[in-house]
Amino acid sequence: MNPSEPAQPEAPVGAEGDRVPPAPPSRATRIRAYQRLLGIALAVFVLDQATKLAIVAKVRFDPMHSHGIGNDLEVIPGFFYIIHVGNTGAAWSMFSGRSVTLALLATGTLLAIYFWRHSLGLRQQVAQISFGLLCGGIVGNLVDRMIHRHVIDFIDLHFGSYIYPTFNVADSGICVGVILYLWHSLRNPGEAK
Repeated sequence: MNPSEPAQPEAPVGAEGDRVPPAPPSRATRIRAYQRLLGIALAVFVLDQATKLAIVAKVRFDPMHSHGIGNDLEVIPGFFYIIHVGNTGAAWSMFSGRSVTLALLATGTLLAIYFWRHSLGLRQQVAQISFGLLCGGIVGNLVDRMIHRHVIDFIDLHFGSYIYPTFNVADSGICVGVILYLWHSLRNPGEAK
């Protein structure tokens, strides 16, 4: 044994002289292993829902996505607006009108992340940050679908004549989480687990 390596505790010996495997870690210990992921997910979810509550209270619902007096808040003229729209689809309004299907897909995604957490490397710091952002965003939009039957979107960016699809905090968490995890996975392909 290398003297610089810490000594490994020996497994206790049973009544018949057999080594007894150590007890599995407690539920609290297992949850603490994912505390960064859970904390980030909770922060994204709370920020997402708080901003959406503020939008519902302060900005008139505008399903036609029109700009004008009373329909939006101009933050940076010609570029950044706050508007209140509902999206029954996924990103960029793909699969519009399929809110129930997308809610089931979101639930399935969260379950898959839970069941494959070890192979996704969710004990690593970057993976926990990535999946914290992703899970918080998924839950934020899932709650919208369950309560409003659509996702509340409000960040409206204009680039000249191009209008970027309106989005929210949850969408930002999902996109940043996916990009960060892909970037980390491509830079460190052997580190998952």
